[in-house]
Amino acid sequence: MNKKRKEYKSNAPWEKVIGYNRAIKIGNVVEVAGTTAVNDKGETIGESYQEQTVFILSKIEKALNHFGLTRNDIVRTRVFVVDIQHWREVAKVHLDFFGGQQPVNTLIEISKLIQDDLLIEIEAKALKTK
Repeated sequence: MNKKRKEYKSNAPWEKVIGYNRAIKIGNVVEVAGTTAVNDKGETIGESYQEQTVFILSKIEKALNHFGLTRNDIVRTRVFVVDIQHWREVAKVHLDFFGGQQPVNTLIEISKLIQDDLLIEIEAKALKTK
């Protein structure tokens, strides 16, 4: 294993099934895997786009905090939604979460996520500059 590579697992069930880390830090860069509104018990949190987005962003922030980074270190997000008509709900939560320090962002409609009750998935990239 690369000593410069640091890994973080959130214990979400899909991490074990698929074989991946929630986040990896190499140098000053942290990449956070596609994150859905599933807790460590495999339960979906939230029934709306807004509720799931709030949960996902907090889960991403927890992964960053593990490496000593915060939401202000996020430089990119990629948002995947199963129904683009709900983009405004997602955008509102995204805007409120980041406030004045906003990352670049991509919002894409996809046909489906791994569970039928999941509405959104978000990836993030963070860069520690200090």
